[in-house]
Order: sequence, then C-alpha cells, then structure tokens
Amino acid sequence: MTRILLLGGTSEASAMARLLAQAGIRAQFSYAGRTAAPVAQPLPTRIGGFGGIDGLAQHLRQGGFTHLIDATHPFAAQISGNAVRAADMAGVPLLVLQRPAWQAGEGDDWTHIADITQAAQALPPQRAHVFLAIGKQNLTAFAGLPHRFLLRLVDRPDSLPLPDARVVIARGPFTVADDTRLMRDHGITHLVAKNAGGTGAEAKLTAARDLGLRVIMIDRPAMPERHVVQRPELAMAWLHQTAPRGV
Repeated sequence: MTRILLLGGTSEASAMARLLAQAGIRAQFSYAGRTAAPVAQPLPTRIGGFGGIDGLAQHLRQGGFTHLIDATHPFAAQISGNAVRAADMAGVPLLVLQRPAWQAGEGDDWTHIADITQAAQALPPQRAHVFLAIGKQNLTAFAGLPHRFLLRLVDRPDSLPLPDARVVIARGPFTVADDTRLMRDHGITHLVAKNAGGTGAEAKLTAARDLGLRVIMIDRPAMPERHVVQRPELAMAWLHQTAPRGV
C-alpha cells in the first residue's frame, strides 16, 4: 500500500499535504524544525532531522514508505542532497516538488551571485541600506560590513551577528504595496535575495524594480539530476503512475 514521506516547509508542500489528505493517501509530513511555530498540516507530522543520509534511509525503510517527495526550500541543499541518496539506498522513488526560479524582466537591475559569500562581496564598500532577505541562517557573511541591514524574519532571533540591523517579524505572502512601503520607510538602496521563486515572496522584487533598486540575486545551489515537477497536481499524477497497485 502506498505511503508517502513528504519533506516540507514550503507553500507547495502544504498544498501537497492537502491533496494527499483529501485523497485519503497515507503520508507523513516532515519539518526540519527551524521555525518556532510551523504551519499546521492535515497529515501526521514529525519535526526534526533524520541523522543524515543513513538516518533518512532507515526512516524510509522502517516506516514502510513507498515514495519520497522533496518539497523543501530550493536552498535546502543538504536535505535535498541527502534525499537523493537515501531514496536510492531505500529503493523508493523520489520526486522533487519545486517552484520555478524567478527571472529578471524589463526594468530589473539584478546581479547574479553564486553564494552568500559572493553576495556580501557584491555590496558596495561605502555604507548602504540593505534589505537582507535571506533568512537568519547565513548572516555572519555580512558581519563587519559598514551597512545598515533590514531583516524580515518569521521568528525573532535570540541574537544577531550584525551590529546595525532592524528586524521585522512577519510571515508571507507579502504585497507589492507593503514591500514598497517597507523599503521606502527604511531607505533601502540594495536588496539581497535568494532565488526561491514562487509568488509568496516575489513582491519585494517588483517593489525593488519600481523603486529602482539594485538586486543581488543568489542563484540556487547545484543539485544532482532529479525528477522535478512544479505543481502539486503533477506530483499527484506521478504518484498514480508509480504506485504498484494504484494510489
């Protein structure tokens, strides 16, 4: 009988969880545990890591999972890489559910950067007001720079490595009007963002274009070849196609 392990944390994962629950398909939703109050899901939910590749493979085998769906953030490279190897070890098919990347359009001023370190180096040497829209995991790369930073986070951090930072606590999706007002009120001159894709956090890019701001865009990490779909409905079709006796 089909049983799905759904690695989540994105809006696509939540949409996938709803489809699985509505269809009555046995599944478990897995959160990494990086937010204090994760969104409730209509599936049995676990929170925390697996203990690396071997731990994830063991969880798949012991839990009787027949399929693994990776719907984590496009920058969750470690768990996504582990999922590829663990699925192979456990002998279960893997599908990646991932939103398409953002593309620069007319009027955008984007500089594409490979990683966090290069993003910090791409900022100007003189003081700037930077909207650092990268979460709270990789802030140390920007420590020691002369800039004032604006951070928008889901949870208030215990501490920050940035001496001159303003923190806004909010959960998306966000509107263009709100992000325009936010960046204008804080005098933002530069936006640093990860190319997460999707619509929930896209408003800041439109606002940056309207305000004529420079965007330093961190490209997605390179990953092994995987089967990727961009919509939960396509993931459901894949399940029906790969289930040994139907879903």
